[in-house]
Amino acid sequence: MPEDHAETASDLLGQRLARVAARLREAERRFGRPPGSVRLLPVSKTRPAADIARVARAGYHAFGESYLQEALDKQQQLAALGLEWHFIGPVQSNKTQAIARHFDWLHSVEREKIARRLSVQRPPELPPLNVCLQVNISGEASKSGCALDALPVLASRVRELPGLRLRGLMAIPAREADFERQRAAFRRLREARDALDADGFALDTLSMGMSADLEAAVAEGATIVRVGSDIFGARK
Repeated sequence: MPEDHAETASDLLGQRLARVAARLREAERRFGRPPGSVRLLPVSKTRPAADIARVARAGYHAFGESYLQEALDKQQQLAALGLEWHFIGPVQSNKTQAIARHFDWLHSVEREKIARRLSVQRPPELPPLNVCLQVNISGEASKSGCALDALPVLASRVRELPGLRLRGLMAIPAREADFERQRAAFRRLREARDALDADGFALDTLSMGMSADLEAAVAEGATIVRVGSDIFGARK
């Protein structure tokens, strides 16, 4: 890429990142959240390592990825930056070993079998893998995630696994244009977290909200919002 084109791309990326950060700060203010209480996780799947490096230079050190081999390649390219890597995509059994070895967070645990594999495969020299349980909060047949009524049992089983640290819940609700409908879906996840906390789980993470609905997620208690296209641009 010619130097002037690279500079233009970097400028646009910086502008988009600044706009999302401003949206997040405004949402915190609007809904009475403490400043800085909601973490922005740039979702860098399908994006080149150079884009991640640009965002890292702006002060962000954690990135979300969904495609395993692509993520591992970028981890190698960017190893010198000391980044924190979050896997946010579906997890099949043949992916668990690489995720257990190479990621700091996993947002999409939905089955006990997967959790047990991850726990066994987490290298003992690493701290426990931070995990969120993915909940199918809208009951969509096409969506991954644990059903709400199965969540307490899954949470109890995962909490006991030594290679994992259960941090909270994650959801990708059905798309809604209406703000109050967005809030209602995120409220169900928050209430599920609150019910687990009432049973002594002490969860500290609600991973919910993306480009189109981060304000509603912040209103309902999100601690991590996962934003891709509004930072990196529309995917090709």
